[in-house]
Amino acid sequence: MRLSPTRAAAAALSLIVAYALSGCGGGPAGPQSMPPMPVTVVKLKTGAVDLQRELPGLVSARMVAEVRPQVGGIVKRILFQEGGRVVAGQRLYELDDALYRAAERSAEAARMRAQAGLESARNSADRAIELIKAHMVSQQDNDNLQAAYHQAQADLASAQAAEDTARINLEYAHIPAPISGRIGKSSVTAGALVVANQPEALATIQHLDEVYVDVTQSSSEWLQLQQELSAGGQGDGSRDVKIVLEDGSVYPQPGKLQFSDVTVQPGTGSFLLRVLVPNPNNLLLPGTYVRATISEGVLKNALLAPQRGITRDPRGNATAMVVGKDGKVELRNVVTARAVGDQWLVVSGLAAGDQVIVEGLQKIGPGAPVQVAATDPK
Repeated sequence: MRLSPTRAAAAALSLIVAYALSGCGGGPAGPQSMPPMPVTVVKLKTGAVDLQRELPGLVSARMVAEVRPQVGGIVKRILFQEGGRVVAGQRLYELDDALYRAAERSAEAARMRAQAGLESARNSADRAIELIKAHMVSQQDNDNLQAAYHQAQADLASAQAAEDTARINLEYAHIPAPISGRIGKSSVTAGALVVANQPEALATIQHLDEVYVDVTQSSSEWLQLQQELSAGGQGDGSRDVKIVLEDGSVYPQPGKLQFSDVTVQPGTGSFLLRVLVPNPNNLLLPGTYVRATISEGVLKNALLAPQRGITRDPRGNATAMVVGKDGKVELRNVVTARAVGDQWLVVSGLAAGDQVIVEGLQKIGPGAPVQVAATDPK
């Protein structure tokens, strides 16, 4: 018996629907539930955390002295090697001192003349005292002789001061190093004319056995740190400072935090921190930019969460996926304070004992059942 095309299509559709509605047991088929997805979690716990801050810093010499002449003259000789080490008191420059030697001899002669005048005045004054007792000189003559004696004493003191000045000027013609350290290039050569207290330094000496690293920290970060320490309790943090060089290598000598400035700069909202760093090999040169990792204190009962378990929503808010008590995923809004290595310091949203999912996040969503396949110790 042949069927028309319309009836044949209707019969085929009926067979398909019947097959779809039939199950193995002949009943209707229900939706099948998805199995729990395996995930890797990190179980959070609290502990003490050394809060550190990495800040940019600039190296400066601990002591700097600019060499300037205190008298004028022609430079005769330069007695140091540029870039070398000098010690305090070492002669650096010699000026033409002929005029200063002559002035010293003249002052010495004036002092000797004043000294001779004092001897004569003293003898006259002594004789006058004896003669007035015998009424052989008048009182007026005696007073004049006594005044002449005191005048001679003043003249001698003045001559001695002039001689000292001439001797000092002669010494100034031989310019010494005021401090020990490394000396830079000379701004003059032999034959140049220099004058007393000129604005341009002849050379600059820097003491580099120890150097300063000056770093700046914003006042807002400082306030945040104080709040963190107040909330978690502060322990005894090390004040050693780690210095990182421009090439990323760690400087072998740790520095010591010397002081924090007491004034915040109005223009930048930051204040100065000064670190003293040993520099026995003169590896750190003034003007070098480095990074300083400063320990700011120990935060007790701090809660850290792995950065790979914290994500950001389109608005930039931090969130975390946590395995709930019922084995399903919970979405938590998290507030973090700062990064500590590869972890976040958590302020709120998570607690000790929470299991934060760090692997398998792409296959799950809030409310999805999961199975903890592995626990990451970190």
